Amino acid sequence: MTTAINIKPASADVANLPVLEIGNLAVGYRGNEGFQRVVHDVSLLVRPGEVVALVGESGSGKTTTAQAVIGLLAENGRLEAGTVRLNGTDIVGWSQKQLDAIRGSKISLIPQDPTTSLNPVKTIGAQVAEVLQIHRKGSRAEIDARVIELLTRVGLSQPELRARQYPHELSGGMRQRVLIAIAIALRPALIIADEPTSALDVTVQKRILDLIDELRREYGTAVLLVTHDLGVAADRANHIVVLKGGRIQEQGATAEVLAKPRSDYTRKLLADAPSLGKTRSVPRSVSPRIDRRGDAIVVENLVQDFAIGGRRDAFRAVDGVSFTVQRGATHAIVGESGSGKTTTARSIVGFQKPTAGRILVDGIDVTTLRRESLRWFRKTIQLVYQNPFASLDPRQTIFQIVEEPLLNFDPLPREDRARKVQAILDRVGLPSSVLARKPHALSGGQRQRVAIARALVLDPQVLVLDEAVSALDVTVQAQILALLDELQQALGLTYLFISHDLAVVRQISDTVSVLHNGRQVDGGPVEDVFQRPGSAYTRELISAIPGQHNVNLN
Repeated sequence: MTTAINIKPASADVANLPVLEIGNLAVGYRGNEGFQRVVHDVSLLVRPGEVVALVGESGSGKTTTAQAVIGLLAENGRLEAGTVRLNGTDIVGWSQKQLDAIRGSKISLIPQDPTTSLNPVKTIGAQVAEVLQIHRKGSRAEIDARVIELLTRVGLSQPELRARQYPHELSGGMRQRVLIAIAIALRPALIIADEPTSALDVTVQKRILDLIDELRREYGTAVLLVTHDLGVAADRANHIVVLKGGRIQEQGATAEVLAKPRSDYTRKLLADAPSLGKTRSVPRSVSPRIDRRGDAIVVENLVQDFAIGGRRDAFRAVDGVSFTVQRGATHAIVGESGSGKTTTARSIVGFQKPTAGRILVDGIDVTTLRRESLRWFRKTIQLVYQNPFASLDPRQTIFQIVEEPLLNFDPLPREDRARKVQAILDRVGLPSSVLARKPHALSGGQRQRVAIARALVLDPQVLVLDEAVSALDVTVQAQILALLDELQQALGLTYLFISHDLAVVRQISDTVSVLHNGRQVDGGPVEDVFQRPGSAYTRELISAIPGQHNVNLN
């Protein structure tokens, strides 16, 4: 029925008519325990040229709300009640054929993960062309020309080359630009951006958000921005809608919500957001367990080369990095993907032998260790990974996961092992009831506490935390950071904190090294580096931290 697809507003007063109007939306999912409602009576407006941010933690209902708007709920999902008006026309109840006719042309989606959202066996050009072909926007030659124009528009270098490449040949930021090119191909009235930058480095995130904002101003496009990052919402949105448990906690103009939040939940989100919260301006006191303030880690002129495809030449991932970390302190290594920060951490832990340089951990020269001595060295230093779900064995119980290092190193009787496992779980704030569970039954924050417990059960002196909070929601992240601070004070731990999030680094670290293309471009006390950055790259990183200032939303 073609008449149903005409969603142009009948009123001449287009500027005041919302592009999107959601009224009392209710959505549920069918699961093993029957049908469960997860979105309750959500109502909001998005006007032409306006950015409205849906903000909340995982499970808050923000992505489900966005999927309901564009008609892309999972098979077990159902829109139970409410209206979704696009330019005044209610599209609830439309068939998939009718929705297909407006997806891309009137409403578009920029999905969260550019890695899984693009077809790995189709070229970039073919995937951008597809939306134009579906809506029959020109001949093959005209569509090919439009593809190049779109790839150029979203800032991809060598667009003709990119059109012939496959997704795996592009960086994450480049793939996200391709998704934006697809979303804007037909200049839709509304773009839904679902966590469009959550997987990207901070400077790439800024460039992508700047691009979306530029396109919004140029085309007058309305944007529904789905994000868990209040700093991003603070910078980019005219209007904020805060969700918790599928219900709106509050909504209003961004400046008003940030200045005078009405709900306790919003106040907690604001307090927990690193980019919006207070930073520590003075060093923390040293734990009373530390008798002297010596160096726990010394890295001198570290070089790490990797062979490329068996050829004689090599790729230099780390080039002459040097720093020291005092006992009981937190030293951060920051930089974007490919900067060399994780490679540096792996060398310090002893997972790989450096090409050159010296590494001392608790007075031990790591570069001289072999086999059994290297294995026992790892009682001194332990690593906590980024993704607590991937780093925990899904087949083991929590007790088995935390006990395993004791079986590998300490031949303790079973009763003593059980007591030690229970004691370390108590220390990280987990109840005894989790011992018999498996990782899938725990939340992300609980899983990360298990990963920390497993690292601490051997009583190490140093913890290396590789993006250990980057996969967590802001409130859970704040809880884990508070736990790490408490453990450091109680146990006298030294932390090496690997991160791309400068807001978190400024909040918890004493000293910092900034890496760029394998080289250290800045280093020293955190406040000195933040207030007086010595390199243009560090200045760019700092300026890209979200939540520092609002962009021009006119």
